[in-house]
Amino acid sequence: MIVLLKRVTNEINNLSKKNIIRTVKEHCEPIIEDLGYDLVDLEYIKENGNNILRFYIGKPDGISIDDCQRVSEQVGDKLDELDPIDESYYLEVSSPGLDRPLK
Repeated sequence: MIVLLKRVTNEINNLSKKNIIRTVKEHCEPIIEDLGYDLVDLEYIKENGNNILRFYIGKPDGISIDDCQRVSEQVGDKLDELDPIDESYYLEVSSPGLDRPLK
């Protein structure tokens, strides 16, 4: 019974995370593209006890810290407006790097 309850809880949490990612992507990807970047990946994870909404952005000539800040400010404003996540989280914007997994 406990194993079944854990499995159902995990499935609900996974659906919730997928819905968050879908909603965030739908509203934020156009903003990122309008700024001249590509949304390479988006994840909502728990890491070291913290919830993290992480955007990976790219452009042909590479990503600088200023690029990450620009996207973070614009996306952060949209997320404040939408408020798609009920719990506290950290917003991160970074380059995927050379060692990123291909998806």
